[in-house]
Amino acid sequence: MKKRIFYILDVFAEKKYAGNQLAVFRNAGELSGEEMQHIAREINFSETTFILSDEQNNNGFDVRIFTPKEEIPFAGHPTIGTAKVIQSFILQGKAEKVVLNLKAGRIPVTFDPDGYSWMNQIRPVFGQQHGPEPLAKIIGVDVSEMDTRFPIQEVSTGLPFFIVPLKDIAALQKARIDQEMYFEYIKNTEAKGILIFSPEPHEPQNHISVRVFVDYYGVPEDPATGSGNGCLAGYLVKHRYYGQDSIDIRSEQGYEMGRPSLLLLKARQQDNGIDIFVGGKCVMVAQGEFV
Repeated sequence: MKKRIFYILDVFAEKKYAGNQLAVFRNAGELSGEEMQHIAREINFSETTFILSDEQNNNGFDVRIFTPKEEIPFAGHPTIGTAKVIQSFILQGKAEKVVLNLKAGRIPVTFDPDGYSWMNQIRPVFGQQHGPEPLAKIIGVDVSEMDTRFPIQEVSTGLPFFIVPLKDIAALQKARIDQEMYFEYIKNTEAKGILIFSPEPHEPQNHISVRVFVDYYGVPEDPATGSGNGCLAGYLVKHRYYGQDSIDIRSEQGYEMGRPSLLLLKARQQDNGIDIFVGGKCVMVAQGEFV
């Protein structure tokens, strides 16, 4: 395999060595899917992305996303981070907007002068609702610690998640996945990832705290999940969690892992669906060659 340039970034990070790690490879179109999977497993981050060419296709860049276990159609922090690599290194910082052609569809990412990047996610699809008892057992909390005013529901903006509301941060922090029960339960569900959230943040300037478990994809816990937080944003609007048809909030994740992350969530109910925007910063950590 010829040498290939790659970059490592921390995404949804306010500083280096926080947020969610991402490896991005350029000019990867000659690699087979099997080779990409081997590289993703070697890197062993939550996701690794492959920009197939430095040239645009239909006014966008073709990108594939791999977890350590398999290819996925969409993920949030890989979208933000890959777009930032394209803007910074392929387009030399001259673009205010980059479009990624993903398996889930075309995702636009825009860049603000304050350093935040924003992706406009696909409008959410709301799937099956679930009773609290089985999910409480899977995540290791009592049903009394769940906020049963709101449903546990599968939601997708390209990658489906269970959205599980909890009452407080103590319940969020104690959660632990029962692997056997988890894998048995998801045999019959579209969603494989579990997002739990609390209205109590770690930092007073933020609004909500989140944890995400995605063992199915080889990632026991994810420090920053743009796709899952996009689903959460749609959920909060649909179920009027804040009593209104729009949100503009700061979501925390990764604190329990020692990688604090910040995701900005904006969503608004429209006549034909819910518009969702997820924003965050990217910090470059390394650049090198795979040999």
